[in-house]
Amino acid sequence: MPEFRDVIPGTQVSVSQPSLAGLQAALAAGTLSSAALTGFYRQRIDRLNPALHAVITVNPDASAEAAASDAARAEGRPRGPLEGIPVLVKDNIQVSGMPTTAGSPALLNAEPADAFLVTRLREAGAVIIGKANLSEWANFRATHSTSGWSTLGGQTANPYALDRNPSGSSSGSAAGVAAGLAPLAVGTETDGSIMAPASACGIVGIKPTNGLVSRRGIVPISPVQDTAGPMAASVSDAAALLGVLAAADPEDPVSAAENELAERAGVDPSGASYTHALDGAALEGARLGIWRDGSAGAGPATAAVLDQAVARLRALGASVTDPVTLPDAGKIGEPEFTALHYEFKYGINAYLSYVAGFSTGGVLPGSLAELIDFNKRNAGLVLSRFGQEIFELAEATSGDLADPGYLAARRDATRFARAAISTPLADHDLDAIVSLTANPACLTDYVLGDHDVFHTSGPAAVAGCPAVTVPCGYVSGLPVGLSFVGPRWTEPRLIALAYAFEQATRARQPPGLAPSIR
Repeated sequence: MPEFRDVIPGTQVSVSQPSLAGLQAALAAGTLSSAALTGFYRQRIDRLNPALHAVITVNPDASAEAAASDAARAEGRPRGPLEGIPVLVKDNIQVSGMPTTAGSPALLNAEPADAFLVTRLREAGAVIIGKANLSEWANFRATHSTSGWSTLGGQTANPYALDRNPSGSSSGSAAGVAAGLAPLAVGTETDGSIMAPASACGIVGIKPTNGLVSRRGIVPISPVQDTAGPMAASVSDAAALLGVLAAADPEDPVSAAENELAERAGVDPSGASYTHALDGAALEGARLGIWRDGSAGAGPATAAVLDQAVARLRALGASVTDPVTLPDAGKIGEPEFTALHYEFKYGINAYLSYVAGFSTGGVLPGSLAELIDFNKRNAGLVLSRFGQEIFELAEATSGDLADPGYLAARRDATRFARAAISTPLADHDLDAIVSLTANPACLTDYVLGDHDVFHTSGPAAVAGCPAVTVPCGYVSGLPVGLSFVGPRWTEPRLIALAYAFEQATRARQPPGLAPSIR
């Protein structure tokens, strides 16, 4: 079985620092086949996943998909930029022929059709190697949940220290990439679920402008804030994956409408510009504002990581305003979560009604009320770690998106978030706002739940703005990410800035799968 730091056979690519370009070069040269590459990652999953619990289901068709990819390449008709590349997909995203469970046995007997973004992956030639574990119901079930735990997948571990938490809810996507179980993964975010686990697991995550990536075929929380996004070991690989995921979906009204608005504004949301945006000199002359209040709870060692990153940004030629204020950022959370309760009930009721048509046997819960009852009837299994208080709070709402109470909460949350981002950008003529992404990984704790010291995802998540997190330093061997946030549809600029920082610092260190911090 391969060791963690092995070079992938037939390539010069290290599994701990994968390179999509390097893998594609080997595939094109014939020194590597997709079948061999997929088998290599299957072996790593077999070896490492019993400790990591990052993969909830291995795709039984992965070998056949790899063989089909090799055949397409042999016939001189590779389908796209991911031809033959294994990709992990978070298990709240539909993949045909596999259960889409959100980590819950309530959905185990449903196998709906491919999500729109999975169709995009297949058209680009990707091999779906498996489904990634996640915080059950994308961390929207309990007020004191433990990230990375699901009834079906168990507890995802952080590859840097197995007793540490990977954060969530895209826990398995982040841990899987970090530990080399796949070179690429797709996560989802409502607020922090791509950014925080990417930071905690020492990888790159991109939270796109809301509407850039279709939501069709994703178990919902919010029709306003939900998005999928790429997770990878490098900015260039994440940018390449985003180029595949980004596409207007005519059956997702938000995706179709937002992409049309972007095009009218002269922005190309098609994805062609993402890898073209990679520019090692992008920080020269860039105007950046440092948001320190977002990580005010950080300890001295974590705060020092930000100081070092700011010094490096200046040394690389950026014009830095330090600090900047995001006005009323602290007021976003309360109306946001009030709105999310309404939106979750609305969305999950519709989704459960839809997915009932894909049952493989047995009766699926048909509504949030029935889902709550399912959990109560199976409490010894499903509620063994934490409860379902958020489900109950959501069920207590009307679930009506025309409800005046809902509309007021969503309006307030959006107003606070958009002002928080637009004000410093305008006042200081900034290209991006920069902050630490989240605190280093906490210990996994089933008594008190997650120890969330700080995370800075809220303003961008609620405003629908893009954000990129890239590894920037370590505290006691645990990674900390640096976030670049900008106006809507500025993914190319943020990717360029993050890439320039990444290339100059080379901060990422592969994890050692240590049992604990020594």
